[in-house]
Amino acid sequence: MLTKVSITMNTRYFVLSILLSLATLSPLQASSTPYSLRKYAHVKAFYKTITPIVLQISKEKHIPPAAVLAIAGLESGYGQGYVAQITGNILSLGAYKSDPELPALYLPYSKSKKKILFDPKEIQKLPKSDLVYKRRAPSLKKDYRPLPYAGSYENLELLKYNEGLRKQAYKACFHDFATKWLSTTSKVASFREARIWLNTLVAQKGYSALLSQKTNEQFISHVGGKPHSFNYRTTWPKKVKYIMHRVGLVSLVNCMEEKNLNFEQAWKEK
Repeated sequence: MLTKVSITMNTRYFVLSILLSLATLSPLQASSTPYSLRKYAHVKAFYKTITPIVLQISKEKHIPPAAVLAIAGLESGYGQGYVAQITGNILSLGAYKSDPELPALYLPYSKSKKKILFDPKEIQKLPKSDLVYKRRAPSLKKDYRPLPYAGSYENLELLKYNEGLRKQAYKACFHDFATKWLSTTSKVASFREARIWLNTLVAQKGYSALLSQKTNEQFISHVGGKPHSFNYRTTWPKKVKYIMHRVGLVSLVNCMEEKNLNFEQAWKEK
């Protein structure tokens, strides 16, 4: 016959066992909602805009779409970063010598909104006491606004209010990544090797090979997390893969490409 003490000890042991089991699960296994980032409206809006663009360039230039979508989400804060909003540079690509780059800007930080503001209309709505002005360092990132605004202090809000120009900027940014950065003649070994690997993979197995989770994960590891790569920090690939898994980007692009679903239909698939 079990005593009260033994029941309590058994209960504690059971609870401890459950906790230890959960601790050994991957983030995806431990979550009852595998695509947990899809609940955020700004995440959906961001990917609704850029997914068709990335899929088009993926077919033309042979880049793994889910991985590139995840990189864009991380580098731009799902399009919410002020540099990304101004320039359309959602991959945070550095400017080449001949490229216009966003200069140093004197912009306010809103204490109530907890973000840097660049839109005069938004700034004017807030009391001066809410704004803390500071000179922001040059971004060193390519400015994809059209001339004469690219590389200037003028019309910083241009892409925010012009959807057509914003999409053009995004497309140019992804195209640069797929061609200038991922090139067989790149001086950066990780980019050069990634391009050779992708070309060989597509030649052997076709475009569909770029849609697999394995390929997308391998690509992320190819281009980041080591010196002289897209991002040298060892945590960078982990963050990109986390976004790719939690948004369900591999599933999203496969639903659109293999099942021929539109974005809204594919977004609802689990």
